[in-house]
Amino acid sequence: MNYALKDIPERPEKPRTLGFTMAMDKGMSLRETEDFLEVNAEYTDIVKLGWGTSYLTPKLDQKIRIYESADIPVYFGGTLFEAFLVRNQLDDYRRLLDKYQLQYAEVSDGSIDLEHDRKCDIIRLLSEQVTVLSEVGSKDEEKIIPPYKWIQLMKKELEAGAWKVIGEARESGNVGLFRATGEVRSGLVEEILTEIPFEKIIWEAPQKAQQVWFIKLLGANVNLGNIAPQEIIALETIRLGLRGDTFAHFLK
Repeated sequence: MNYALKDIPERPEKPRTLGFTMAMDKGMSLRETEDFLEVNAEYTDIVKLGWGTSYLTPKLDQKIRIYESADIPVYFGGTLFEAFLVRNQLDDYRRLLDKYQLQYAEVSDGSIDLEHDRKCDIIRLLSEQVTVLSEVGSKDEEKIIPPYKWIQLMKKELEAGAWKVIGEARESGNVGLFRATGEVRSGLVEEILTEIPFEKIIWEAPQKAQQVWFIKLLGANVNLGNIAPQEIIALETIRLGLRGDTFAHFLK
């Protein structure tokens, strides 16, 4: 930090498992990636190459190595996993993880119908190879999953070997955990937290108001994901009470 301020929330040092910030890379160039890391590496814990963008990204191997040189692991978006699975190419997907020497993988079923026992079997299988993040929730805004079902799915996926579960919101923040307006389904979140430890959940929260809501509810060290690269430092200021939205929240 550039200077001292009192009453700033304590943030764990990296590598951390609390206060986790997952950035969403939607197809940045190598130069943009380097510029991003120059400013944001200290505040970014992991990067997701959104949905299927890695299929098209030029010099993908170089990009992954740039991130890893800053001690930031990378993983492919869950939609890419689903694209392989729906084409009966799970073994090809596993070889892809090895080819790019990835340490993490996301298992999701937001765009496909996947029997849950099968999903848990895949989590167990991939957990032998990488650290698994499993996503719960649908990308279909018409598909409303009741809270008890969210809890049931999260529990089973953690038991199957997922390191953390991700609450679905898409990159737009208007499905899953959120209503079409972007408003948090607060009753859903609070009910999930009665059964699932908050440190085991990454909440996708791309919108500022959503980030503020979770930080006020769970503190500076809540795990948040799908953060736009240009919003990483802005999010960190919200975590620390250095933006108007949480300015008084952390003052003693």
